[in-house]
Amino acid sequence: MRPATGATLLLVLPFALLASSPALVSAQAVTGRTVIEALEFEPLVFEQPSADRHEVDGIEILLLEDHTLPLVSVYAYFRGGYGLFAREDYAVAMGLPSMLRYGGTTRLEAEVVDETLEYFAIQASFGSAGSSITSTINSLAEHLGSALDLWGDMLTSPRFDEAEIDAWKGQQLESVLRRTDDPARLAFSEFNRLMYGDHPIGWEFESEDFAPDRVTRERFLDVHSRIVCRENLVLGVTGDVSWSEAEPLMRALTDRLAPCATTLPEAPIPDVRRGGGVFVIDRELEQAVIVMAHATDVRLSDDAAFYSATIGNSILGAGGFSSRILARVRTEEGYAYSASSVWTMPRRHEGILGAITRTRPESAIPAIEVILESMAEMKEAPPTEEELSTTVDQIVNGFVFNFGTASQIVSRSMFYLAQDLPDDWLERYLRGVQSVTPASIQRAFLENLNPDEMTILIVGDVDRIGREALAAFGPVSELEVR
Repeated sequence: MRPATGATLLLVLPFALLASSPALVSAQAVTGRTVIEALEFEPLVFEQPSADRHEVDGIEILLLEDHTLPLVSVYAYFRGGYGLFAREDYAVAMGLPSMLRYGGTTRLEAEVVDETLEYFAIQASFGSAGSSITSTINSLAEHLGSALDLWGDMLTSPRFDEAEIDAWKGQQLESVLRRTDDPARLAFSEFNRLMYGDHPIGWEFESEDFAPDRVTRERFLDVHSRIVCRENLVLGVTGDVSWSEAEPLMRALTDRLAPCATTLPEAPIPDVRRGGGVFVIDRELEQAVIVMAHATDVRLSDDAAFYSATIGNSILGAGGFSSRILARVRTEEGYAYSASSVWTMPRRHEGILGAITRTRPESAIPAIEVILESMAEMKEAPPTEEELSTTVDQIVNGFVFNFGTASQIVSRSMFYLAQDLPDDWLERYLRGVQSVTPASIQRAFLENLNPDEMTILIVGDVDRIGREALAAFGPVSELEVR
């Protein structure tokens, strides 16, 4: 009987011959290896793409052309955020991005804005951080003019509709009431309150923030006028557009922005908590959430201490499965599925150094002990060369992925510009981590790690954890959650 296709014989016959001829297999393997080893390639050269810098009436604009698709994205970064305002303006400053997106404009009601975005297939997003408000639009190149006209309305002429404000306020009040439902969210928010006190980093929405005199259309208009104005703005553009095409559109957009009426204040410097201690929030839960840290003064800067702390933190617990804390807590002891170290290094004020994990109440105390032991070991001896090379290689080998898209490049460059970092910060960072040594990592921990000063917060079943045993880590206090 004939085979169904000749392909079957073509695949099977060589396999049968090779299987019955070991010498032939060996000869072909040697020949194949010889050919492969003899191959020569031109060395790979990575040319780092960068955005072009332009200026329109004092506003800096970064442009990176990308003509692979007929799409254009425009990014706005406004200096100013909830962290620069008094507590009575906290809710309004936090709600500003939502109102810009969903509150309509003086020319168009909210429903019409949504319909127009959908009609032109425009994607629009708005966000907030402690010191900035950001927004992005993405549009087909052929509709860019229409997209910018609508986006300009949303940014510069918001309606701040009272009904939309009331709807947003109701959503936030519901979130306040449900804040204690999520143990992890509760732990992180209360820990921030402990460490940073009455500072924007430690703030969480409370019912008083939504008092009738605090959330009004007039307050939204006031905060908006102090943030969304010319002197606070940095713009970025990527996609299928040249500068000759983009410049008149950018000029038309920036002409709609009013000058800033007042200068924004500097961000307040937090007074980070010191003194250690154990704080518990008693909840009948099957898992305890543990957050611990103390103040440290390593800053984001082109400095050996910053690079050593960054690599050291990755080796200690931020580097995933290869890090020490996770290896001890999960792999060796089986106390928790995840555990990580945290070392924040802000640009202008102190950060914190510590760790987080979740575990069964009965395992909470031994898990804390293992984490503290892992931290202490970073002071007692430098990490191995293998640990260092593995961590640095991960960063170096992933360097090219920082340039995967034009939007990555431009948005990062805008952040550097707003933070007064040098344009070549990423290259400096790469050189800096490559200069780290085991000795410099140990020195970073010797100078900054103080396990005895840890503030430890636990959300969990205190009876199952062991009230008396917790006292081994410092004075124990029970927190009443508002």
